[in-house]
Amino acid sequence: MLTLKVAGLATFLSLFLGVAAAYALTKWRFPGRDLLDAVFTLPMVMPPTVLGYYLLVLIGRRSLLGGWLQETLGITLMFTWWGAVLASTVVALPLVFKSARAALESVAREYENAARTLGQGELAVFLRVSLPLALPGVLAGGMLAFARAMGEFGATLMVAGNLPGRTQTLSLAVYSAVQAGNDLLANSLVLVISLLCIVILWATSRLLQPKYTNR
Repeated sequence: MLTLKVAGLATFLSLFLGVAAAYALTKWRFPGRDLLDAVFTLPMVMPPTVLGYYLLVLIGRRSLLGGWLQETLGITLMFTWWGAVLASTVVALPLVFKSARAALESVAREYENAARTLGQGELAVFLRVSLPLALPGVLAGGMLAFARAMGEFGATLMVAGNLPGRTQTLSLAVYSAVQAGNDLLANSLVLVISLLCIVILWATSRLLQPKYTNR
């Protein structure tokens, strides 16, 4: 259940942040746009342990942000399941961002311009035209993000630790089972993760399949 809770929240945050960033970079032109694109894509190619280190520097108890959160709001992210959510969100975000950007770029400008000529504001154009037309691509990105968040290991281990019943997700449980020599448990968990990932990839492929094909 902890794995599903962490992956579900990480997917929700990735969808919110990834779609907003993709829409901004797709529709607006401003200095540094290509640099921001690289920043949002970076977690896709960077080693998870390096991402975990960056998060330690950002939200660690001795860091500026981490210290402020703890002293002012009483919030501690390190070695909590919220830390696992943060780490999973960072590694899953590029999957939503790239999928959403490709889907939004494929939306014909004529539909959006037609809505504007009818008096719709930018938010209404996004909610009523752009997002519905790009929805299959956005949902596919969300499903891939869920699978990635569910299997996240390196960054989660550095930020949230491996505490059974508190921060131990499925991938961390596999690591602990292998370390303990419990092959039966490790094989069972690996089988569960593999089957879930196969189902998600199959569903993603079906979602992106064109509804109408020329015969």
